[in-house]
Amino acid sequence: MSISGQGVNKLAKTAGAAAALAVLAAVIAGCSAQPKEQGAGPAETASAAVKTVKTAEIAKVQIAAPLEQVADVVASAQVSIVAKAGADVLEIPKKRGEKVAKGDVIVVLDDSDALLQRDQAVLSKESAQKGLATGRKQWQQNVTKMEQALADATKTYNKMKNDYDSGLVGKTELDQAENAYKNVKNDLANLKETSVDALEMQLKSAEMSLELSNRALAHYKIKAPIGGILTDLTVQEGMTLSPGISIGQILQIDPIKIRTLLTAQAADKVRGKNELQFYLPGSSKMYTGKVTYLADVIDTQTNAYELDLSIANADMALKPGMKVQVRLTDEAEEQVVAVPTLSIVREGADTFVFVLNGNKAEKRKVELGRLNELNQEILSGVQAGEKLIVSGQHQLKDGEQVEVAK
Repeated sequence: MSISGQGVNKLAKTAGAAAALAVLAAVIAGCSAQPKEQGAGPAETASAAVKTVKTAEIAKVQIAAPLEQVADVVASAQVSIVAKAGADVLEIPKKRGEKVAKGDVIVVLDDSDALLQRDQAVLSKESAQKGLATGRKQWQQNVTKMEQALADATKTYNKMKNDYDSGLVGKTELDQAENAYKNVKNDLANLKETSVDALEMQLKSAEMSLELSNRALAHYKIKAPIGGILTDLTVQEGMTLSPGISIGQILQIDPIKIRTLLTAQAADKVRGKNELQFYLPGSSKMYTGKVTYLADVIDTQTNAYELDLSIANADMALKPGMKVQVRLTDEAEEQVVAVPTLSIVREGADTFVFVLNGNKAEKRKVELGRLNELNQEILSGVQAGEKLIVSGQHQLKDGEQVEVAK
């Protein structure tokens, strides 16, 4: 039997539709049968939902070596030696570069004229003392005479009052006696008030002149204003010095000063400390210096905070011009709370870790600090001793129940 072309096409379409229906039926049958094959009980499903994690105790680790800063060794004081008197140089007891103590005589000047002025002041004082003694004696004699005159005037006046009452004298005689009494009384009061003031002022002036002479005489021995090393001594015997001229300098190096400039962050590490350690490069010996100054305000020229340390230097081991390393922190300060970097979960700009709280994972937001290889400093958010989840944390949710791997 033969089939036309149109019959063949119709038969093919009918067979394709039947095949498609057969495939669809098989898929539906498979979906409906799958739950029966893979189904599980409720208890078995809840157990599979609990995630197993690993934990580690959060501890403190040394995140970095102590923070150090290069510093300069400088003299603790630098004072110029100034001549306060003008005269010829007679002697130079100290030499340039020599160690001197405060008060040591460095240069001796010719004080002949100053001695004459001092002697003259001594004579003036002695003369004033004698004049005052004589004046006081004379004054006392005058007071005695005036007191006797007052006694006589008082007696006469009292007698006149009695005679006036008896009618023996008139009003004129009584008034004359009263005026005489008042005049003597006033003269005595004035004499006691004036005393020997002028002579006492003369003596005081003479004493001041002598004091000035002695002070001027002391300037003819030029002494060290501080202890230290004598530098830049520029005088020679026989030369004439003028008042106010600088003849040298003294550098005080015991105690000696350690000076450096700090950034704002480094200054915060030091603020509140009384002592800091430092050492010479290449040496294992540690020195301890006292913090004498830390600027509160930044220097606009250096854009830094000045730090000064002071330390005794009797053996002169530290000299101006040397460099030292100052430790701004110690090893204990570098012990910080840290966690493994891989335990940190990042969500945008925020950072979190998961901490085991009972049998649940607690999500904590943390503030990160310094990084040291595989450890990350934590500034806030967790404390040492807590249990940190170190595996599976990226699939956890806050408060989710977990099981710790044994």
